[in-house]
Amino acid sequence: MKELRYLDKYFIKYKLHFLAGIFITIIAQIFFLFTPKLISQSFEAIEGFAKSDSISVEVIKSELVSNILLIILTAIIAGFLTFLMRQTLIVMSRHIEFDLKNEVFQQYENLAQNFYKQNRTGDLMNRISEDVSKVRMYVGPAVMYTINTLIRFVIVLIYMFNVSPKLTLYTILPLPILSFCIFKLSNEINKRSTTFQQYLSKVSSFTQEIFSGIRVIKANSLENQHQNNMIDLANESKAKSLDLAKVQSLFGPLMIALIGISNLVVIYSGGAMYINGSISSIGTIAEFILYVNMLTWPVASLGWISSMIQEAEASQKRLNEFLKIEPEITNTNEASSEIQGAIAFHDVSFTYDDTKILALDKVSFTVEKGETLAILGKTGSGKSTILALISRLYDVSKGSITIDGIAIPDLNLNDLRNSIGIVPQDAFLFSDTIKNNIKFGNQSATDEQVEQAAKAAVVHDNIMGFNKQYDTVLGERGITLSGGQKQRVSIARAIIKDPEILLFDDCLSAVDTETEETILNNLFEICKNKTTIIVSHRISSAKNADKIIILEDGKIIQQGSHNQLINQEGYYSALYLKQLSEKELL
Repeated sequence: MKELRYLDKYFIKYKLHFLAGIFITIIAQIFFLFTPKLISQSFEAIEGFAKSDSISVEVIKSELVSNILLIILTAIIAGFLTFLMRQTLIVMSRHIEFDLKNEVFQQYENLAQNFYKQNRTGDLMNRISEDVSKVRMYVGPAVMYTINTLIRFVIVLIYMFNVSPKLTLYTILPLPILSFCIFKLSNEINKRSTTFQQYLSKVSSFTQEIFSGIRVIKANSLENQHQNNMIDLANESKAKSLDLAKVQSLFGPLMIALIGISNLVVIYSGGAMYINGSISSIGTIAEFILYVNMLTWPVASLGWISSMIQEAEASQKRLNEFLKIEPEITNTNEASSEIQGAIAFHDVSFTYDDTKILALDKVSFTVEKGETLAILGKTGSGKSTILALISRLYDVSKGSITIDGIAIPDLNLNDLRNSIGIVPQDAFLFSDTIKNNIKFGNQSATDEQVEQAAKAAVVHDNIMGFNKQYDTVLGERGITLSGGQKQRVSIARAIIKDPEILLFDDCLSAVDTETEETILNNLFEICKNKTTIIVSHRISSAKNADKIIILEDGKIIQQGSHNQLINQEGYYSALYLKQLSEKELL
């Protein structure tokens, strides 16, 4: 239960619901216990009538009718109180589910890029859906029935002891056996539940990955192979589910058998005690049978409750694995930071934790406010890493980065990222309208601003060619658009944000040179007073920049202006001549 202690803060938060549920449960159980007592009194009345000639039939009928009406009334009240119990405790569980899902989602947002490199999307989805649902079953039905069972046990046992202590002891003899069985089965359920949840995550991860890459699978005609892989994985998951179900299925029959034994004990022992005069009325036996049957559902539910608790324990353990992770990137300055855009790298080195690759090695450069820096280099030279460090998606391993003379960790993280507009290399669009995808950079933007940003990104004409134009709903990850159109919509999204710093990560790789030239001309006009960094493989994207740096294996091997670098022997001039010969330059 130690993993479930994480939920204690929610029980404290909703303590009024919790305490009200306990109070209502106690009152409801007291009303339920009127029925056995009234039935016992009815038997005693009938027994007294049979033994005495002085009691009239009318008196007996009147007493029986009175008892029947009281039984109906108490049953209605008990039923209504049970309804209120569910309204307090089950509603509490829904509140906790809501809070827990929000906490999980917020933690997902706070965790750094390394976390997402080490965990699969399907597994993360399964934790926020399936695992949270299992936990909800614990804080709701499991807690409710546990409270109901304990209170009913205590109250019923008190009533039974008041009637006949000796018969009560005979009745509860099977309980130690019951406790032992629950303990053994609960341990087994916990093990099998954990294994099953892990396989469920594997299925979710596998299917999510397949759906995301369905075009590649179809293009290579690999449907049958992946179908077979899915069948194998589903069969393994089914086997683990059946293993869990086999153990869970033992609880019900076992509980009912033990209750049946208790009934036999009551009938036999009670009958013997009535014969020898230890109990005065046969109504006591009837009363005890009703008490035992009142314990049937609570006892039978112990298996179900135990199963829910064990499954919740396994699920909460999976949630705790990352809920207790301290985010690597935190906002250390709550005060507002006004960003102007002057960027400086001071001997910056960076190594990726997952691969241990040294992406940057003592990189130093400066970009003044309003200047444009172009970064060129081979694949894997560290170009995109520079942009990730400026956005503080990672923190540097050595050295420092300053903006306006202030170290990045000392800036307000929200203000820093709000002042940056970034167009990633892999353009990501949401399953929403084109308009909303562009407005993602500025939710308060007008339709006119959206169109202006689209025109600057040279995608307006493409959008107007769709039937619903800017209201066209894109497929998952923007699959409706071509690669070049997705890149240009991403550029429009960055432009409309109107940030102090613009970062373009090889975002024109999927457009033709003519469109590229038009977009670059628009961007240089827009970026006049903004700090701009352009990562590219093309000279055409870099030639008009104020400064150009060339990276190789994480080090700067060349830097200067376009005119300076084409006159130097090295990577830049060689690339210039190659692309010029290929007629990539206008």
